[in-house]
Amino acid sequence: MTTVSFVTVDVFSSERFAGNQLAVIPDARGLTDRQMQAIATEFGYSEATFVLPPDDPANTARVRIFTPTTEVPFAGHPNVGTAFVLGRQLEIFGKLPGDHLRFEEKAGLVEVALLRQDSIVTGASIVAPQQLVVGPTIDAATIAACASLPPASVSDRCHAPVRISVGLPFAIAEIRDVETLATARPNVSAFDEANDRYPLAEDSFSLFLYARTQHQPWKLRARMFAPLDNVIEDPATGSASAALGAHLVSLLPEADAEVAIVIEQGVEMGRRSLITVGVSKREGSIRKVSVLGDCVTVMRGSIEI
Repeated sequence: MTTVSFVTVDVFSSERFAGNQLAVIPDARGLTDRQMQAIATEFGYSEATFVLPPDDPANTARVRIFTPTTEVPFAGHPNVGTAFVLGRQLEIFGKLPGDHLRFEEKAGLVEVALLRQDSIVTGASIVAPQQLVVGPTIDAATIAACASLPPASVSDRCHAPVRISVGLPFAIAEIRDVETLATARPNVSAFDEANDRYPLAEDSFSLFLYARTQHQPWKLRARMFAPLDNVIEDPATGSASAALGAHLVSLLPEADAEVAIVIEQGVEMGRRSLITVGVSKREGSIRKVSVLGDCVTVMRGSIEI
């Protein structure tokens, strides 16, 4: 029998027992795909990460991300939390962890900058690995049914409901106000129907809803449901936040813009998260999307294999 060390962190929060939970295996050498999936399932968090030596020695590590049911090519809070854990180590596969890390992932190379306070790593900022992809549009009735809301709750004042991605696809829709958003509840049967109507080759239908806060157009409240992936609700979804930020800024009439968006998520679950999305737009095109947030360590231990 062998043992594998793990660390759990709460991501997008500076307070323990808030934010989004993540399990990190800082050295996953020797684990099979099946064992990684079993460990992720055992934790039951929305994701767990497994860190391996990089294929290219110029990079920091290869990071694999598993939900309780499958491996995914990219996700926001696993990258932020993994960078936080590795940045606090004395070394990463024999190298000192500098202020900038590079993760090899299925979606591409993820650039990471560590956040520090008084020289102590407190969080991380990541750059989305892919350009914004938009489409197809999704009918408001499908969105409303998935969220157990009346169709009139779905707003099209800024954009129609649509599937978007900067590495991991989500259906996104604006809800008319924060109070209505708070009443949303996932309807699994409706998600099954939506998955049949808007199929993807590898990913099931995931829904990211948001509402604008009054008088602060770049401060949003969000919720994410993915019951087909055993994520009834996610307290913080960095990949969806990045895609949403990129999409909203792409719709601005200005050809050039630098926008910071604060997204509050997990409030209804009692796990409040704060995600900051930075979007750079040049000559009408989105050039860079970053996601940053704080983290806090919760548990350390070992797993018997």
